[in-house]
Amino acid sequence: MATSSTPPGGQVPDRIHRRRWAILYTLMLSLLIVVLDNSILNVAMKTIATPRPTGLGATQSELEWAINAYTLVFAGLLFTSGLLGDRLGRKKVLLFGLAVFGAGSVLAAFAGSPTQLIAFRAVMGLGGAFVMPATLAVLMNVFERDEQPRAIGIWAGGVGLAIAIGPIAGGLLLDRFWWGSVFLVNVPIVLIALTAMLILVPDSRDPAPGRMDPVGVLLSVVGLVLLVYGIIKGGQLADFTDPQVVGTVAGGLVVLGVFVVHQKRSDHPSIDIGYFRKPAFVAAVAAIALVFFSLMGVTFFIVFYVQSVRGYTPLQAGLLILPLAAAQLIFAPRARLAVDRFGARAVCTFSMFVVADTMVGLLLLDTDTPLWVMEALFFLQGAGMAHIMPPVTVAIMQSLPREKAGSGSALNNVFRQVGGTLGVAVLGSLLSTTYRDRIQGRLDALPGLPPAARHAAGESIEATLGLAARMGPAGRPLAAAADRAFLHAMHVTALGSAAVSVFGALVVLAFLPGKMAPAPQPAEPRDERKAGAAR
Repeated sequence: MATSSTPPGGQVPDRIHRRRWAILYTLMLSLLIVVLDNSILNVAMKTIATPRPTGLGATQSELEWAINAYTLVFAGLLFTSGLLGDRLGRKKVLLFGLAVFGAGSVLAAFAGSPTQLIAFRAVMGLGGAFVMPATLAVLMNVFERDEQPRAIGIWAGGVGLAIAIGPIAGGLLLDRFWWGSVFLVNVPIVLIALTAMLILVPDSRDPAPGRMDPVGVLLSVVGLVLLVYGIIKGGQLADFTDPQVVGTVAGGLVVLGVFVVHQKRSDHPSIDIGYFRKPAFVAAVAAIALVFFSLMGVTFFIVFYVQSVRGYTPLQAGLLILPLAAAQLIFAPRARLAVDRFGARAVCTFSMFVVADTMVGLLLLDTDTPLWVMEALFFLQGAGMAHIMPPVTVAIMQSLPREKAGSGSALNNVFRQVGGTLGVAVLGSLLSTTYRDRIQGRLDALPGLPPAARHAAGESIEATLGLAARMGPAGRPLAAAADRAFLHAMHVTALGSAAVSVFGALVVLAFLPGKMAPAPQPAEPRDERKAGAAR
């Protein structure tokens, strides 16, 4: 029989249950700045590369490391931060992550050199790694099971929105302020989020976490860092067969393999490897990785199409991607309605095929294609993704006991991050290689061009257009050839992304159950469970 402080049939105390939606929107504010900051930075890259006093005069390599330093620290510590949240308290971990992220943002805004910017971006990655898993873990502990799909849908819609509005916010800031404003804008949002979190968000932890597993934690960090670094390096070199890339990726996989063996043999493992024997869990983490592979890969090459081929500004480019975010914001909170009616397997499989179809639809884009075609494709793509991410996230989180929400959220984010990083690296490499193969003949035909300049001009459409601009009127045919070569490379890359989405649909169709299995329940008495969730 339910007590007066707990809703009938629930585990969440009534005082927390009543403010659950306010807590959710506070968590989304924390999530917003972490996701939004990376997409804002992409807009600021050209400005940061500009010589002083406008920018920092960063080289291409330094710009890449400003992004990669964040990604490496973030990905490497995701799993560890989830474990610490379960053990020490998710609210404490979330407050720590926000404070570190805010401090890193201030330092990055006033960085005096590219090296300092890279270091401070790593600090921001440290903070972000403690924020991302904790938001979803807290969500799972303030909502009852029947409301979790709706709450996760709103959470997922917020992720999609942040990815799309970042370029818009970045463009507006850079139109009016100096480059550091794209980092400094985080500070007031962090302060608001910290205040709201102290007032509204309850703490929760695993009531029986067991002994710490330092060996497992170390293996997870080293393995993830090596794996993500190898993926990033392969994308930079546009060659995944390079010995440095193969060695690093293989080393990361070996260390992660040792981590799995250690977890199976340990009497106090960081994560129960038995979860990976559940088809629903495996299919869900695979789906989340594959859908982010496609999403991040597409947002990577579509920016070049909109700005380099079509000639739009960064702010206009951000506005053109809004339909993708709008669809996710509209449909993600409602995805549970389709899942309730048709089942997760049918909804996710159909939606994966919708995403694949929109990737194929990108073949319609040319130098003069009406913009409504691209906008319609983005909206359909966003709608498809909005019906994938919430159900598979629910499948992951409800496959684990409530007290393990931190590690479950960390696993969800690890696969999301690895999938997105792979998408940018692999699809970016495919785009770069196909473009160079297509434009190389035209560059070889240019008289008097040194080999080094010819090689540099073939690295990207931006480099080729830069050479064409320096050639004056004589460079117009080269610019037209660059547009054609990029469109061909973009179409090939879109087909590759479509193939990944089809593979994801087949995985979901084969392994994701139509109805989610009940979540494992802890063995403690009801009153102890309630106390653990509310602490």
